[in-house]
Amino acid sequence: MSQSTTTADPAPADDPGPAARRRPGGRMRSWTVLIATISLIYLADVLPPYLTLDPAQSRAEIRPDVPLHYPLLLLHITCGTIAFLTMCLQIWPWLRRAHPAVHRVSGTVYVFAGALPTAVLAVVLTSLEKGWAADFGTVAHASLWFTTSLVGYRMARRRRWIEHQRWMLYSVALLLGIIWGRGTVDFYTLTPFKFDVHYIFEIARWAGWMVNLIIVQIYVELRLQPKLRRRALTGSETR
Repeated sequence: MSQSTTTADPAPADDPGPAARRRPGGRMRSWTVLIATISLIYLADVLPPYLTLDPAQSRAEIRPDVPLHYPLLLLHITCGTIAFLTMCLQIWPWLRRAHPAVHRVSGTVYVFAGALPTAVLAVVLTSLEKGWAADFGTVAHASLWFTTSLVGYRMARRRRWIEHQRWMLYSVALLLGIIWGRGTVDFYTLTPFKFDVHYIFEIARWAGWMVNLIIVQIYVELRLQPKLRRRALTGSETR
């Protein structure tokens, strides 16, 4: 008669143990909660004046000689809200693993009902308010967001998952750059130092999304590039 074994195989000598193995996932969950919380606070601050549908409550100057200006602004804010909400779903690791279909649908909504129309409308609204040359930072920001979101979607369609993750991280970084811009202006209003406000707005248009892209690029170099090199050697694609 054979004797059954009830004990588990011992862990390899170099196994760091369950607590250490769970640590990266814990960090990802912490970042997910932090980003989602900041995004919801931002929306709670930005949306109320536009829920009244009263142009007089708009924080952006509305041109009375352009009847479509305020409706386009409302559409821009609506699509931007969709982008923020679906982004929170996209960066949720559990949802991506446990419900990939929901991840795919929310990603499609993020791209086509959120990022792309919001970026296009940002350029249109900028041209109405100041002209493209007067606010090139916003135009550059919107153009990069449009491009990274579309490329990220195309990488997913081609099942090139690592490249998809890379480009969507760029897209999320550019989306969150909007919060940096708002935060820069709000911080300026709280300081006792006063400068020409045009300099503050120019910093807000550029600094946030550029810093975010640098942070994401560091992550890409440390975490995603090794995966790409392994894929090139093995010819396999992994998430």
